[in-house]
Amino acid sequence: MANSKDFYAVLGVSSKATQEEIKKQYRRLAKQYHPDKNQSDPKAAERFKEISEAYQVVGDVEKRKQYDEMRRLGAFGGFAAGSQGARQRPPGARPDPFSSAQSTRFQDFDIGGLGGLGDLFSSMFSTGRQERARGAQAGQTVETTLEVPFRTAAAGGKVPIELEVNEECGTCRGNGAKPGATIKTCPECSGRGVISFGQGGFAVNRPCPMCMGRGQIPSEPCPTCEGRGELRSRKKVLITIPPGADSGQKIRVRGQGGSGSAGGPAGDLVITLQVQPDRFFAREGLDLVATVPLNIAQATLGTRISVRTIDAKRVSIRIPAGTGSGRRFRIRGHGIEKDGKKGDLIVESTIVVPEKLSADQERLFKEFAEAGGLKY
Repeated sequence: MANSKDFYAVLGVSSKATQEEIKKQYRRLAKQYHPDKNQSDPKAAERFKEISEAYQVVGDVEKRKQYDEMRRLGAFGGFAAGSQGARQRPPGARPDPFSSAQSTRFQDFDIGGLGGLGDLFSSMFSTGRQERARGAQAGQTVETTLEVPFRTAAAGGKVPIELEVNEECGTCRGNGAKPGATIKTCPECSGRGVISFGQGGFAVNRPCPMCMGRGQIPSEPCPTCEGRGELRSRKKVLITIPPGADSGQKIRVRGQGGSGSAGGPAGDLVITLQVQPDRFFAREGLDLVATVPLNIAQATLGTRISVRTIDAKRVSIRIPAGTGSGRRFRIRGHGIEKDGKKGDLIVESTIVVPEKLSADQERLFKEFAEAGGLKY
């Protein structure tokens, strides 16, 4: 099957569909067109291959991102399908680097100016010289975003997170076979676990859709995982947030991603932090800014106030007479500590004006204004 087909159209889902929606649609189609249920219909087997191939890409979060990027760049639109590879071009046109006459493998050809398109292809598909191993496979890397309270991000701490990951099926131990079923060499890939196909003059390998890259197929698929060898499950992980963490920072947790297959190591968990705003503190680099309200009397006559720090301590500072709104006072060493450096706590004043005065308060304010020659 040529890869110029739209994998979303093959599965009958929107390109905006969630991973769960794609998974449900794949399961429905796989049951409908599975070769074991349609032995007298060769078209059903071909349809099953198309469905499996599409799901191998868009059913995987990382491969789907790469595939979507290639669709955005129009990477599939200009490639002819089939292994013949010859494309028509007008007289005088430059030689096609993907023509069969060039006999150029994709990975040997350097595509410039397309934002790493060659890397995207090579990560989605193995080239002809990179046959996929059917032994131990590392688990998937799981990426997610974690919201962190402002004060936890500033001072450091631990935050729990719940994840959905791929885990090895406990019934079949990852081989996709029903207990007691016989296992034979996959007739589609002859036990290699990959099949080759041509795409516009270059050959690539992809995981065999019939055996899911294992090189073997069971006489009966595992009823628990439907022959996939893995299941989606949820687990909780306690994430250590380093002091001074900020939004956009990534944390990699080794071995907390999807489980490996055939004894392979578990994948990693990559977390992007999103720091929540705080009702009292704001951040400026390693400095913390706390806005403190002052009434007119405090601002005019001066006062002493107590300010809370990020570590729940109290610091007393003197507000001088005649302090205006927006004036800042710096308290050294009470900011965020990171990499051996520590910021300050900045107290910013804001003047609070009463919305309503009593008759006596209004009279006194008028007398004060008249004595000072102020207009009101």
